Amino acid sequence: MKITVAAVGRARSGPEKDLFEHYSGRIRPALALKEVEEKRPLPAGQMKKREGELLLAAIPKDAHVIALDSGGRELDSRDLAEKLRRLSDDGVRQAAFIIGGAEGLDKAVLARADLTISLGPMTWPHMLIRGMLAEQLYRAQCIQQGHPYHRE
Repeated sequence: MKITVAAVGRARSGPEKDLFEHYSGRIRPALALKEVEEKRPLPAGQMKKREGELLLAAIPKDAHVIALDSGGRELDSRDLAEKLRRLSDDGVRQAAFIIGGAEGLDKAVLARADLTISLGPMTWPHMLIRGMLAEQLYRAQCIQQGHPYHRE
């Protein structure tokens, strides 16, 4: 199954980008990263809506969409691995993980999502979330393959 990460903002050189590249480089098939950005200084509500439009346009049409949002369901690593395995077993060829901007995800993105998950109750920088997600996707792949990377 191919996985796309659609995220608001352009990553600059630095530790957050390095972390994402470190883990995404281990995943097969490789993750596709689609960065979207609205450069106009819009009011918060309009920015959230515009970013939502850009994110929805960035995901593959037939993708199973998983939105990352603080109000989403918390999964442990094994749950995520199992969810991805079931999607693959069910013939899903594309999955897309959506990471919003500072204002969060627009209601249109949340409505399009097949699943909404949370990485926990803490607030994290959006650029760091990319690396954390890539690590969890790598971990899920290792769990599925019985690789010793994941320990309980």
